[in-house]
Amino acid sequence: MNIAPPASPAPIAAGHGTVAAQHRTPYATALKAHAGRSWLRLNVPGHAGDPDPFGHLAALVGDAPLRLDFPPLLEGIDLGTGSPLEEAQSLAAEAWGARRTWFLTNGASQGNQIASLVAPALGRTLVVQRSVHSSVIDGLVLSGLAARFVAPSVDPVQGIAHGITADDLAEALAEQPDTAAAYVVTPSYFGAVADVRALADTAHAAGVPLFVDEAWGSHFGFHPDLPSGALAQGADLVVSSTHKLGGSLTQSAMLHLGHGPFADRLEPLIDRAFRMVQSTSASALLAASLDVARAALVGNKEAIGASVAAADRVRGAIRRLGRFSLVSDTFDRFGDVVAADPLRIAVDTRAGGISGHEARTLLARDHQVLVEVATDAAVVAVIGAGAAPDTDRFIEALHCLPAHPAPSTERDLPRLWLPTPGPARMTARQAFLSPSCAVPAEKAVGMIAADTLAAYPPGIPNVLPGEVITEQVVGFLQRTAAAPNGYVRGAIDADVSRLRVVDPGTPVNS
Repeated sequence: MNIAPPASPAPIAAGHGTVAAQHRTPYATALKAHAGRSWLRLNVPGHAGDPDPFGHLAALVGDAPLRLDFPPLLEGIDLGTGSPLEEAQSLAAEAWGARRTWFLTNGASQGNQIASLVAPALGRTLVVQRSVHSSVIDGLVLSGLAARFVAPSVDPVQGIAHGITADDLAEALAEQPDTAAAYVVTPSYFGAVADVRALADTAHAAGVPLFVDEAWGSHFGFHPDLPSGALAQGADLVVSSTHKLGGSLTQSAMLHLGHGPFADRLEPLIDRAFRMVQSTSASALLAASLDVARAALVGNKEAIGASVAAADRVRGAIRRLGRFSLVSDTFDRFGDVVAADPLRIAVDTRAGGISGHEARTLLARDHQVLVEVATDAAVVAVIGAGAAPDTDRFIEALHCLPAHPAPSTERDLPRLWLPTPGPARMTARQAFLSPSCAVPAEKAVGMIAADTLAAYPPGIPNVLPGEVITEQVVGFLQRTAAAPNGYVRGAIDADVSRLRVVDPGTPVNS
């Protein structure tokens, strides 16, 4: 069964600017004009925008990127009130319906760190969905906040986490009288969309803001066939990984502040935290790509519709051919999932007799087809908003994969699992800064983790600094590392043979 996305506003909400203005790209245009002048560049970067003596670099990226690669603090580009950069960020705020938007050049991870850094001004504990990205946990290390985690629903067939419900959030908030904010992630890596409106109403009823890691939903709200964005549903602070499906260059992202009751308090704090974590050598190329991506999202409604149609064709073919199944067709079994991102195609490969890890490897090696991620059970393909992939090639390659004997029904499939985290004995910051040592993984069981360890992608932490390491966690991470293309972010060794733990003599929380 398909879950239809909720009604979505026009690409720019009423009262938030005009389509004509949104076609402009003030920062990118100013940067191109600046690069077109005959400069003698005796400043950084060292290549001086000259492809002749730096032919090796020009051969890698082309002449144009070198000429556009200017440092910050340029009059008429990004310096001063009303600069093209400031105007570009204002247009982005209008497009997403934000009170204010910041361009980020260190990915959505930077946005999550900023959100965590400002939260202590509002309280002492962050109520956090346990399946957030590891950068949120990094933010807890930076901020020193305590955390009350809320467990997401888990699909036992796929072994993947979805989201949380408003009731889950209300229960956690009721237990934390000094909550700084509620922090959730939607959509999930597999495209499951949570009820942000209900979550925002619940957080506001408890007197706290809702922070949303919407890294995978930067395209939401820009076409009627897409779910509404988190800002339109009452979120107070939204992290947007614009490069993922929004069309900007890798590592570029945005941070959006909503119009809600916490905006006056949050805005100056965010501005200060932004300056603290943003590079003083921020990439003009990344910022310019955000400017043009915003204009494309607003102006290319037809192209976005074609992308959705392409994804629908793939899903239709998979259902019709019958070998594989779609993860999103089971979303209606989970009360926390209210919609599915149509630009995410999560294919249950085990139903077709092959693991997701093997499928991903063979698709790349034998067919030159790249998918976003693989698990034991599935691969996830994504189609960027406005992209026009060769869907027939993907369908053909998928169905050319070898098939091993497969269970006859879903009921016969072995249940996959995510390891249950151990109890927290210290805050993330306390554990990170405590004396630590590396021990063999089998000896780490029962000890307190000093690192964040996450099967990546999707980068959801399986163990946090301050949590007790369990045998389940060790086994899961080692199996992940041993799988084709397996990677554990934060591991000392690629095979997770050792783990960093807090020195056993360190005092812990009572």
